[in-house]
Amino acid sequence: MDAAKAYEKHLDGGGKMLVAMAGAMSTAELGITLAEMIRQDKVHAIVCTGANLEEDIFNLVAHDYYERVPHYRNLSAREEQALLARHMNRVTDTCIPEMEAMRRIEAAVLAEWLKADRAGERYFPHEFMYRILRGGGLKKHYQIDPRDSWMLAACEKNLPMWVPGWEDATLGNMYAGHCIAGDVKNVHTVRTGIEYMMTLAEWYTKTARPLRRGGPGSIGFFQIGGGIAGDFPICVVPMLHQDLRRTGVPLWGYFCQISDSTTSYGSYSGAVPNEKITWGKLAADTPRFIIESDATIVAPLVFAWVLGQ
Repeated sequence: MDAAKAYEKHLDGGGKMLVAMAGAMSTAELGITLAEMIRQDKVHAIVCTGANLEEDIFNLVAHDYYERVPHYRNLSAREEQALLARHMNRVTDTCIPEMEAMRRIEAAVLAEWLKADRAGERYFPHEFMYRILRGGGLKKHYQIDPRDSWMLAACEKNLPMWVPGWEDATLGNMYAGHCIAGDVKNVHTVRTGIEYMMTLAEWYTKTARPLRRGGPGSIGFFQIGGGIAGDFPICVVPMLHQDLRRTGVPLWGYFCQISDSTTSYGSYSGAVPNEKITWGKLAADTPRFIIESDATIVAPLVFAWVLGQ
């Protein structure tokens, strides 16, 4: 639990924490602990995949229709085809119902896409999600305790969020379809990944400062899994230093990554913490940890420790 203790120490020293979520942790119901972390101001910003963004809301409105497949490793191709025929989209051991989850949210967010498009307004993917949650139209469909939805907690806090590569998510595919069909006239009604990076740079510049004690910077980095959810935000610091040639911008003040993938050129794990020093992302004295285990088990344990549970 050294990583959890260092997380606490970073917060106690006046630091903030950015959580990067890869994969589909929302369908693993990470919201049960992450939502409380957000409410207690132990998470100050989130970077996540499009899957995590939307699947927390899918779970919120369609949980009772989900099906569990504990023997998922042994499913035959025919059994997988049978799930498809019933419009049950599998994520590891959990099947998400297309009509009750995906199409219900598509209808809600499409109304917001069209409204913004006609008004000449543009918003980021997470801002459209915030808009449908604040609109209240989904409340009658809630099927879990709203306190277990991390997106609701983030919405209530108006938490800064970035969703790189949103285009590969279910709703991103749907949005592309509506643009191709001509329903949405301006493809840039949903703002882009480059704009996300620009706003991340602005947020980091305004928020980062030297800590009062311990660590080279005031923003810590807690990464769940590998891929773009972690790669996108961590490089904002060398971009500020090397490309914009800004001085006095602190490096990340804490780093922890949970991954069960061995690091290599082709691994989904991302680079080991020490390698990040060579890219100007971490300092030699940055508290850094790598936990090689299943994030669905480890992340809730770390969060529970930080929450004092």
